[in-house]
Amino acid sequence: MAIQFTETEERILALAGGDLPDTERPFKTIADAVGVTEQEVIDLLGDLKKRRIIRRFGATLRHQKAGYGHNAMVAWRVPDERTEEVGRVFADRPEISHCYVRRTYPEWTYNVYTMIHGERPGHTDEVVAELEKAVGIDDHCTLRSLKELKKTSMVYFK
Repeated sequence: MAIQFTETEERILALAGGDLPDTERPFKTIADAVGVTEQEVIDLLGDLKKRRIIRRFGATLRHQKAGYGHNAMVAWRVPDERTEEVGRVFADRPEISHCYVRRTYPEWTYNVYTMIHGERPGHTDEVVAELEKAVGIDDHCTLRSLKELKKTSMVYFK
């Protein structure tokens, strides 16, 4: 069954689905543009997530625009019993925007992934070396970003 949104809800979702306003209270900025309260915007998004109509609501880091032109996805082989502990250490680093666990396969046994952003050549390697020392794990594979081909959000309403 298709979900029916009011015209106001569509306008909120159209604004929330794109780049959020660069303001201290972006949901208030959206609310003001639509003519509702900030709480109504927050409640709508929260309800849609709770009902699993939307999976998540998150930020996208446009790392090149933020001055991080040297990036690497590092896949780590971490013992299962240490993923939470190691993940917390990795996630605490300001150079890491993403840190998550994935399923392994016989031909690819890396299970923890970190997206590391560096400001200069060699910076991501420095971060990796510091992480190795911090967690005592040096079994990893570094996949470097050569070029960003696409980074867009879904557009549901215009």
